[in-house]
Amino acid sequence: MSDKIHDLGAGFWNIRGTFRLGGVLNIGTQCSLVQLDSGKFIFLDSYGLTGDVRDEVMTLTNQGQDVEAVLNVHPFHTVSCAQMAKDFPQATFYGSRRHHKQVPDVQWADDLVESEAVAKRYPELQFSLSQGIHYISPNEMIHAGSLLAYHLASKSLHVDDTFMSPPVKLLEKVLPELLLHPTTKKALKNETNAGKTYCDWATNLAHEWRDVRNFCAAHSYLVRFNEGEFEKALLTAIDKARPKLEQA
Repeated sequence: MSDKIHDLGAGFWNIRGTFRLGGVLNIGTQCSLVQLDSGKFIFLDSYGLTGDVRDEVMTLTNQGQDVEAVLNVHPFHTVSCAQMAKDFPQATFYGSRRHHKQVPDVQWADDLVESEAVAKRYPELQFSLSQGIHYISPNEMIHAGSLLAYHLASKSLHVDDTFMSPPVKLLEKVLPELLLHPTTKKALKNETNAGKTYCDWATNLAHEWRDVRNFCAAHSYLVRFNEGEFEKALLTAIDKARPKLEQA
């Protein structure tokens, strides 16, 4: 499986990358390139660009000079941050507290990626931080929490881990089109009604972002939805999980 870049229109490109567990099993990863109203660009997530995909990105961004920032929206996706900083040294790098700790060689901005200050800086995007579950779990194996980014102009949702599509296209015949991350229950905060808080947050998101057409998830593949399908698929996933999450 080679890296691919998908032009989703209106200044949004999703890059499907390679990430191998133990150097063997490719579970995939992603980053997205967004053109701002100013003409400059930002990345959502870091990825080590190579080959034809790198060439296309460099052509789009004036050999990288027009990339003004990289927003690392998942606290556990840190592997490519240092490489990205070398590739785009003039860009401002935003991350979570865990990014700052895990990759200290990168010159991180003081504003955390999930902060209101960063959200206000990029009105082309809407952001939502997962609720009821840990954004940065104390258990390093639990990655369900993340900062989601929705690009209204292209109707593209960039999400790492929190929501997923079936890992293999053939599974669409037997599984719903969207899944909650398998560690969601373990990610719940030790708070009263944490499960309800999470399910209510996700339900509201399904309604607010009902117009999503392009679902870009890290460890699966790009899913194209028709009108109304995203809302229905996410609500189905939430309704299925709600009893177990609310009883946790």
